[in-house]
Amino acid sequence: MNKTITSLKSVKSATTGSKRWDRLELLERIDSLGSISAAASAMGMSYKAAWQAIEAVNNLSTEPIITRQTGGSHGGGTSLTKYGRRVLAAYRHLETEWKKVPVTIGKTIEDFDKYYRTIRRFDMRTSARNQFLSAVKMVKKGAVNAEVILDMGGGVELVVIITNDSVDHLALEPGLEVYALIKASWVILTTDDNLKTSARNQLSGSVARCQEGTVNSEVIIELAGGKTLTAIVTNESIQSLALTEGKHVSALINAAHIILAVPT
Repeated sequence: MNKTITSLKSVKSATTGSKRWDRLELLERIDSLGSISAAASAMGMSYKAAWQAIEAVNNLSTEPIITRQTGGSHGGGTSLTKYGRRVLAAYRHLETEWKKVPVTIGKTIEDFDKYYRTIRRFDMRTSARNQFLSAVKMVKKGAVNAEVILDMGGGVELVVIITNDSVDHLALEPGLEVYALIKASWVILTTDDNLKTSARNQLSGSVARCQEGTVNSEVIIELAGGKTLTAIVTNESIQSLALTEGKHVSALINAAHIILAVPT
């Protein structure tokens, strides 16, 4: 659960404007209101920004945080899982205790506030839309580069190619938890599972939704285990592939287009 709490620790910037939204508050409102749209409206954020925050949290969690029901006498809804509620409770407790730390340390270290602001700048943020918590399954070193096999959960694996120096720098070994970062523009979509390509990674899933823009579209793909993958493709590609909600697709990702990060 501690890794999930870490994923909630920083707030996520919304796609519209510079305001930053608290993931924790969003999840709490979803659980109390039973609706993503209602929670987003109550916080003054867009439905899209709410979904992006939820997907980011789920992708960095070892277990699903939210559960969705469709249909039924009440028309379906969204709520937190038992695991999700435990994470929130633990986080709120941690948040309360964490607020006491700067005050306590400040009593013993002169000008602590100045140094604390510098320390906070070390927290990593990234523009990569796809951020997955994974576990190293295998490391195969070559003459210069290494092949790293990651277990994303739900039977999904990723093959990553990085330098041997990077393997040593990150101290990668089987069982180590890492973050796999993939830019949405690096994901290629196809509806042909039998297509032969040089891409080492072919992740299968179904289209959860498409957000069309002026030139490009954002496609959210639901993978096994509740993970989601975001791809940016042209509007022409949406039409030529006839991508609609629920359609089966394969996401092709070059092994060299995946960046690995580890918590410090």
